[in-house]
Amino acid sequence: MVSAGDFRNGVTFEMDGNVVQIIEFQHVKPGKGAAFVRTKIRNVITGSVVEKTFNPTDKFPTAFVERKDMQYLYNDGDLYYFMDNETYENIPINASILGDNFKFVKENTDVKVLSYKGTIFGVEPPFFMELQVTQTDPGFRGNTATNTTKPATLETGAQINVPLFIEEGDLIRVDTRTGEYMERA
Repeated sequence: MVSAGDFRNGVTFEMDGNVVQIIEFQHVKPGKGAAFVRTKIRNVITGSVVEKTFNPTDKFPTAFVERKDMQYLYNDGDLYYFMDNETYENIPINASILGDNFKFVKENTDVKVLSYKGTIFGVEPPFFMELQVTQTDPGFRGNTATNTTKPATLETGAQINVPLFIEEGDLIRVDTRTGEYMERA
């Protein structure tokens, strides 16, 4: 059992016959009245997101989500194929299940596939990816003192903002959770 007072980002639990995951939470202690927990929760099967408030003493049964290491192989239209690292079985996953941060994942990368009672509902990429810049405006000498950025296209097709000194062909490290440039690799 998990109580609403113990909510953290990523916690999964069963509520009203559905499995939900905490996206955001905030403990609120108003000057008058009782404390409460304001949350943004996502139904892990349907993907719908709702805002809900809870009493900190509310208790819910914990939902055990299986996180399995798999390797991303390739995509064919809207289907993305993953290989189970233990059984070598190929599993197709629809593009609608993948998150926005999956655009930073290149082929042959190990990811975590999330499932609940055999139903796959999400894919967690590694926190950091090293990707090559395939297209960006040329950098000019002396453009390293300011923190201005320019758009760049990466080898996976994703577009991010990078510092002015980054050039085509450079290998950079990207934070897949925020989609931000971290450093040269």
